[in-house]
Amino acid sequence: MAAAATTAASGAAVESVVVVHNVAKRHNVGTLARSATAFGVAEVVVVGRRDVSAFGSHGATSHLRFRHFASLALARAYLKDERGCDICGVEITEDAMPVTAHPFRRSTAFLFGNEGTGLSQKECEVCDFFVYIPQYGGGTASLNVTVAASIVLHHFGEWVQYGIMGTAMAAHNHGSVVNPVTISREMLVLVRECVWAGFPERGREGNKFIVADRPQGHSRGLYGTDSIEALIEERKIRKENACDILEENGSGHPQESNGLELMFAD
Repeated sequence: MAAAATTAASGAAVESVVVVHNVAKRHNVGTLARSATAFGVAEVVVVGRRDVSAFGSHGATSHLRFRHFASLALARAYLKDERGCDICGVEITEDAMPVTAHPFRRSTAFLFGNEGTGLSQKECEVCDFFVYIPQYGGGTASLNVTVAASIVLHHFGEWVQYGIMGTAMAAHNHGSVVNPVTISREMLVLVRECVWAGFPERGREGNKFIVADRPQGHSRGLYGTDSIEALIEERKIRKENACDILEENGSGHPQESNGLELMFAD
């Protein structure tokens, strides 16, 4: 899907927006920006504090439009009234649908929860609906916010490309007038029921997946029996590589060291 808007059967532009609010680790905004530009996000809306970092974006911030609002209420008014977006909270709630069902209808703004506590009650109140990411293994209760964003944005891109556009083509070929939203959702629910691997979804408790007990006999020293000298050398190489990456970011993308304050749209 192109970074610009994709046109639906009705002629309206379908876009995605990422809403950043209450992210615990400021450097996650940079990696969120990297995922956003990879999956064609039209705009990143930052709510609350402006002093977020672009570290980790690898220059992706220069390909995105940023907008800042002081409160969730102002951000919601903009997203609903000016952009015509549904607001989708990415969280496990009682009425949340799996993102694999693609329960989207139009342009959508995605609000991702805090890495530790998820979406707050106040954040949930501004959302129109919720999706969650099914998990199949028992090793973790949740995903990092940037990983979750990548998965959800990829699914939205699939819905736009194969749901709306595919339905529009089918309607054109048959010379009929159809509701693209209804048909695409029905088709994609069938796709979800035919997930190729058929992994059973992990059980949930509250807004987290249940973590399995640690297998007996497993320990932190799991990956080999290297000598102390080999481990010291490996750590030295890692440290040198980390320094190289920092130097590369500083010289190749000077705007990243200054945060995102200068990139917000008025």
